[in-house]
Amino acid sequence: MPIFMDLHENLGDVTEEDIKKAHQHDLEIQDEFGVQFLTFWFNNPDGQAFCLVDAPTKEAAVAVHKASHGLVPHDIVEVENPTVSRFMGDWEKNVPNIARHNNAELDTGLRAIMFTDLVGSTRISSRDGDAKAIELLNVHDQIVRDALSAHGGREVKHTGDGIFASFSHISTAVDCAIQVQRGFGEPMGEGRSDGRLRIGISAGEPVSQHEDLFGAVVNLASRICGHASPGQILVSSAVRELSVGKPITFMDRGPIALKGFDDPVRLFEIPLSQSP
Repeated sequence: MPIFMDLHENLGDVTEEDIKKAHQHDLEIQDEFGVQFLTFWFNNPDGQAFCLVDAPTKEAAVAVHKASHGLVPHDIVEVENPTVSRFMGDWEKNVPNIARHNNAELDTGLRAIMFTDLVGSTRISSRDGDAKAIELLNVHDQIVRDALSAHGGREVKHTGDGIFASFSHISTAVDCAIQVQRGFGEPMGEGRSDGRLRIGISAGEPVSQHEDLFGAVVNLASRICGHASPGQILVSSAVRELSVGKPITFMDRGPIALKGFDDPVRLFEIPLSQSP
């Protein structure tokens, strides 16, 4: 059966315990509707809950919510099992029927991973001198670090021509990327490539070790950044799926073959015309 992710937002003062009880009610009657609720997440500061459900249709999943506790979702989208597993880890084994929430007591492990890359810095160094290239890189570093500070992002490390960062919230990573590109002067003149910035974002559960992050989600963000054109922000399908209910515009750029990934990865562009 298809797998759906639904969004419940504006839950006010609902607590983690309230969400657990509602989920338990879903489990008690799900068989009547031919539905299986797999896991869910609770974002405490934002008053949002997400459910992952195996159901024949969207309507069947909503019907369980309606019959068990009345909290129908504000939106629901179909997601692919391989996509969920790639970015959320082995949720079928590790987190069935477990609440996961974003607050100071318990970290979900879910991250948005962002890479920036200053295009053509080597050409600038050769053409205009090292001092000019370093000056431009310093401007990049200041713009990115200011945006990270404003959006709660963490700089994992400097990559030489860019910055590798992580976020606990998907939407803030997108807002940060928009602020960075605008701060860097995008969109710029047609035909210019060197001295411009490209950004790639993915979402999932990276492996953390010694203040560094590893894993497929990190590799994917790096590959997406490398595929982006100068001045462009590209994101993975997981970023789009986990942004359900957010006022973010995504432009489908289709499935793209990326090095290190067996199957083509569907990418989406974030236009800079929207409000961050």
